Amino acid sequence: MTRLLIADDHPLFRAALRQAANGSVADCDVLEAADLDGALNALAEDDEVDLVLLDLHMPGSKGLSGLATLRGQFPGVAVLVVSAHDEARTVRRVLDHGASGFIPKSASPDDIAQAIRSVLDCGNWLPPALAQAVAALPADPVDVDLASRLARLTEQQYRVLALLGEGLLNKQIADRLTIQERTVKAHVTAIFEKLGVRNRTQAGVLLRSLDLADSARL
Repeated sequence: MTRLLIADDHPLFRAALRQAANGSVADCDVLEAADLDGALNALAEDDEVDLVLLDLHMPGSKGLSGLATLRGQFPGVAVLVVSAHDEARTVRRVLDHGASGFIPKSASPDDIAQAIRSVLDCGNWLPPALAQAVAALPADPVDVDLASRLARLTEQQYRVLALLGEGLLNKQIADRLTIQERTVKAHVTAIFEKLGVRNRTQAGVLLRSLDLADSARL
């Protein structure tokens, strides 16, 4: 049985994706999550998920941060990004950060079904209207390097990094995550080492580089 996870905070769009998934794959079991934490928990509890349909902008995720987290923590699970933010450079960045394809939110049910089948067959998929423009853009070495460094973080380390990016102190992070402050300090040290940064400011700059312009359209 094929297992899919739809991670999107809009119930109607989740329903549309579920319908397309059920129509594209026989004997398909579809899970749903309305935020990034829900998606991460679902993947942690079920190691049989084959594909995630991931909205770029939902609670817990902004820009490419959710994609980076999923790819870092569950590298064996394919990810199809779903977004209204369909400018060619954004799609190029999505691919550089490990997605197997991109589905615009304006895509037809037939296109969504085709994308799902292509990725489940170990291929990639881009909408025909974008494929040529995206192919003409070279991979950004900065994004490729950043994706590699972020992939070294554990799930908890990424959560700590996200809170560092919000400007929280170690004690505040410990309270938020219900862990001891010395554990936070250990995570921060490991994060700095894995990302190749020296302080919170540099770590925050790296995290903000995952943002996308005009996030209201995501």
